[in-house]
Amino acid sequence: MSHTLIARSFFGTTMGFHIIFATLGVGIPLMILAAELLYQRTGDRDYSVMARRWTKGFAVLLGIGIPTGTIAGVQLMLLWPGFMTFVGKVISLPFQIELYAFFIEALFMSIYVYAYDRLRPWQRIASVSLVTLGAMASAVLITNVHTFEDTPAGFKLVDGRITDVHPWQAFMNPSFVDQAVHVAVSAFMTGAFFIATIAAYKMLKQRDHIRIYTFHRKALMLSLAVGGIFSVLTALNGHETAQGVAQWNPEKLAAAEGLFETRTHAPLAIGGYVSEKDQDVKYALKIPGMLSFLVGNRFDARVKGLNDFPRDEWPPLFIHVLFNGMVGIGFLLLALSVIGFIWNKILRRPAFPKIMMWGFVASGPLAILGIEFGWIFACTGRQPWVIYRVMRTEEAVTGAGHLAGLFTLFLAVYIVLLIAALLVLYFLFRRHPVANDLPPSSGKPESL
Repeated sequence: MSHTLIARSFFGTTMGFHIIFATLGVGIPLMILAAELLYQRTGDRDYSVMARRWTKGFAVLLGIGIPTGTIAGVQLMLLWPGFMTFVGKVISLPFQIELYAFFIEALFMSIYVYAYDRLRPWQRIASVSLVTLGAMASAVLITNVHTFEDTPAGFKLVDGRITDVHPWQAFMNPSFVDQAVHVAVSAFMTGAFFIATIAAYKMLKQRDHIRIYTFHRKALMLSLAVGGIFSVLTALNGHETAQGVAQWNPEKLAAAEGLFETRTHAPLAIGGYVSEKDQDVKYALKIPGMLSFLVGNRFDARVKGLNDFPRDEWPPLFIHVLFNGMVGIGFLLLALSVIGFIWNKILRRPAFPKIMMWGFVASGPLAILGIEFGWIFACTGRQPWVIYRVMRTEEAVTGAGHLAGLFTLFLAVYIVLLIAALLVLYFLFRRHPVANDLPPSSGKPESL
């Protein structure tokens, strides 16, 4: 592996690990808020129990997300000094504001946890709302730096020197709004399906305990409702984001779809793999004209192909698989939500089939996998640029040696942290089973 590739793998592994906790740290507070709102609206104490128990799990995830986020920040400075020098001169603003967003999240999380019994209902809802807002703002502000890498703005380069800097123009770069919304709604979707996984698994294990089964059924229906809403929003926003990619980073879209020649009526390639030798997507299902329609809202829209760009500026062609995986998982989760809604609300069946329940169990890991695919696709698809058409990745990397050894050490640390997080969550809820928290009977209907 080259020095640059080791550095990319090192930082990519850190972000790949951190993004699990960061995403759940945005999505789970919304689920806590939804449960609190339902409790205040219905008086059903089951929703209050959900909010309290999910808060305990969120606190554990936050305890892992904070140090891994700190590690990522330190690695940015150590592994990518060229990039951080550039960013410091143009777009340090989101890093500074993000500290305030995290302060809001941590402060009101503490208030909600430690003063829960002393707070009035509206104060609890306000506290959780601010936790959700702070967590979302943190994610959006970090995303802002990523979008700047894709669509740099707010400065001029004159003889290699940065001049005429406008921080707010850099902040509001062309791709920021679409990608910020995409990050937020996909995180809310992932948090909901993560809860669905737990609820569905518990339902399968607690079929003989009607009271506990009913509690988890309510949690499942709530998570499917929230997950379904944000699945739709993620799909709609994903379409807008893809159109932005076609406009601002056309070679990324061309690589994602394995399109080599610029053409109208460009087909959408589903599945398969991209063969550079054959300049085609092998074993793919191709829908004629659909890529042109998705990009330009008409079938004769012109889509740029990879051959319009120098070979050394092509992204890695394997991003086609990542893009397909991300989109496929998104539509699968949407289908699960729709099927669950039809089965429960329209057909009014009292129980879900076992195969459907295992689909719900798989939804959380699939949502996290989709987030990982999307993140890797977004960053790898920008290669060979760390700042699009301004700075190449090899120009930003550190000259320090021994990165392979450090990479191995940190990989071991991440594995230990992951095992520790899972063990803490397991023993926390094993020693405090839901049966101890539930009132004898909620007296409310099981479904939403």
